[in-house]
Amino acid sequence: MPVEFRHHDSLRLFAEIARYRSFSDAAEALNMTKGAVSYQVKTLEMDLGFALFQRSARGVELTPGGLKLLAACQSHYEEIEAEILALKGLSTRTLTVGVSTYFAARWLSPRLMAFMQDHPDIQLRLQPMIRLFDLEAQGVDIAIRWGSGQWDDCEIIPFLPCPAFPVGNAAALERVERLGWEQAVSTFTLLRDHDDSNAWTEWQDTANLPHQARRDTLIIPDPNVRVQAVIDGQGIALMDSLIAREMEEGKLFRLSPHALQDYGYFLARPRRGGAQKSVQAFTGWLQGQQPPLAGT
Repeated sequence: MPVEFRHHDSLRLFAEIARYRSFSDAAEALNMTKGAVSYQVKTLEMDLGFALFQRSARGVELTPGGLKLLAACQSHYEEIEAEILALKGLSTRTLTVGVSTYFAARWLSPRLMAFMQDHPDIQLRLQPMIRLFDLEAQGVDIAIRWGSGQWDDCEIIPFLPCPAFPVGNAAALERVERLGWEQAVSTFTLLRDHDDSNAWTEWQDTANLPHQARRDTLIIPDPNVRVQAVIDGQGIALMDSLIAREMEEGKLFRLSPHALQDYGYFLARPRRGGAQKSVQAFTGWLQGQQPPLAGT
């Protein structure tokens, strides 16, 4: 039997693991045991003659050979699915959007119905992500990233300006008002979204404050968890106007008038993606939205 037919299921499994970046998560999603998943991957790697995954602190990462195989699998599966739809007389295009649950819940989700009504031929798939990188390996057509837009791993399109400013709970605000920012900041734990983030350093430059060597930082990649950590008094964080509800409810407070004005949300497209019509349609629709964001 030809290898492409014999290992069809293994290749589909491989694509799922690449999407979840975890043997355990893929096994759970596919209703399999982790042992069965590992066995099929090992068998596929033996037949192919090269490794597909390597373990890392974040789970499993694709090897260079794994990345090439994933691109080939996705291309063929998309063609097969498109042909099946054509045989059924349908013309649906799938668009996978990588997005944090923070942005999806607070801004994107309430607006999606309008896009789906305007584009009934596009099947939208939201893929929750925390680190919005390695888009091609995860099968993402377009992602919505937060930051300053200074990334070189994909094509970046400005989308939603949303300046970042420091926030804390009521106790943090009282401390800032009593001690002044420069003295108070040395007493706070600074929350960051990843270990190589320089957002706090950029903010200190904007506020004309001296840099301080800090060890009391806490890395919380998930912005929803970061918001709750600030409310709970675990530290202070740079957030944006999407926390308007928590500010109105008196759970969070802006600690300084200074903000990172170039921060916001950007559309990130894998360079291999090309100018897909569904991506163009979604990009145009997003850029046409006029969000009522306070404090920007």
